[in-house]
Amino acid sequence: MQETYVEPIAKVIRNKQKLEKALDVKITNKGKLVFVDGDAEKEYTALEVLEAINLGFSTDRALLLTENGMMLQTVNIKDITKRQDLERVRGRIIGKQGKALSTIKKLTNCPISLQDNQIGIIGNAEKIEEAIQAVKSIILGSKHGNVYSRTEKEMKKRRIRDKEGI
Repeated sequence: MQETYVEPIAKVIRNKQKLEKALDVKITNKGKLVFVDGDAEKEYTALEVLEAINLGFSTDRALLLTENGMMLQTVNIKDITKRQDLERVRGRIIGKQGKALSTIKKLTNCPISLQDNQIGIIGNAEKIEEAIQAVKSIILGSKHGNVYSRTEKEMKKRRIRDKEGI
């Protein structure tokens, strides 16, 4: 049995049956402490899904982690920058009306969530790598346009490599 702390406990309780069925585990809670009981491998996946929910992902997006090759990667803004005005940094990541974040999501095809100073990214290893690089560049102050064009070029190279590999 594993345990984890989940801030949005109401979301977990509301979707408890869906989570238990999809993850094939038993979920119980005491306050915001959530206990997961099942096979070791399934418990690990369940903890990853709960961590994704904790980062602000919807239950359906978090359940993408059950698919083969999908993983969750977190990036802490404080680890990348020494700036004190983290609100401004978060604002750069989100962009005007959420445009910067949605553009990175579209380019990399990875769901991204921003919770406090933590950024959660779900996807396969290659796509996550591109999304992390794009987010880091924006945090470090690169122009949004430059980040988008670089990401677009990298994703295009990957698609060409994948076609040639098949």
